Amino acid sequence: MTFEPPVAKTLLLRFEKGVLHVTLNRPEARNAMSLVMVRELGDLFATIEARRDVRAVVLRGAGGHFCAGGDVKDMAAARAAESAADGRDPIAVVNAQFGELVDRVNRAPQVVLALLEGSVLGGGFGLACVADVALALNGASFGLPETGLGLPPAQIAPFLVQRLGFSEARRLAVTGARFDGAEAARLGVVHEAHADTASLEAALGRVLENVMRCAPDAIAATKRILLASQRTSQEPSALIAEAARLFAAAARGPEGQEGTIAFIEKRLPAWAEAPVAGRPPGSAKD
Repeated sequence: MTFEPPVAKTLLLRFEKGVLHVTLNRPEARNAMSLVMVRELGDLFATIEARRDVRAVVLRGAGGHFCAGGDVKDMAAARAAESAADGRDPIAVVNAQFGELVDRVNRAPQVVLALLEGSVLGGGFGLACVADVALALNGASFGLPETGLGLPPAQIAPFLVQRLGFSEARRLAVTGARFDGAEAARLGVVHEAHADTASLEAALGRVLENVMRCAPDAIAATKRILLASQRTSQEPSALIAEAARLFAAAARGPEGQEGTIAFIEKRLPAWAEAPVAGRPPGSAKD
């Protein structure tokens, strides 16, 4: 039977000639990933896991942005929620759900392509790092803003290291630096950067043409072999749980709360105060 994409609230789905086109569709929030979007993406990738008629998946965002990361409002709601039935912190539960999504995309037997423009931040950056092929506009804005919100990039950290190597992943994670698509290509986050949308779409067409020359079972087996070579001694489930625990602890701490409030209030957090010569940030003013 021909694959019929499911109905989704936060995704635009189209299946054509073996290619599943997935558009993150929350343009009013620069396609920040809500809990609903995380669940819908996870369910979608679970649905296609055994299907070889779905040869490739193209991820992109609506409204000129790929994805601005996780939805801060959802995290604030999780902070106020009661503990889960099994006693786990609800923030850790939410964070682990995102980690499971990224891991599922990473392990998808299909070729996953990401078309990146506008904001490619936080969790969106993480999705870009698990795409088999990532294509970007020169003007796209990449970055890891988590530490600026008082949080660690918990679930995407392993994938950053795999994509960039330890040194560059560490530099970008601890500085929260922003950079464009051309720099993302230089660093190896993306494979190609293009000057305009027409060039980007043409590149996508060339890649898909090459993908369709390859056997789907052979691609699935190749990806399993390549991913096996990246495994550490720690099981993915254990790594996801530990990262979620650390994220939840940070989110409930003073920095996480201040960072979230500052983001909602559209101001700099307390620790981002510009330093005065001879006085560290946060010290008493004269």
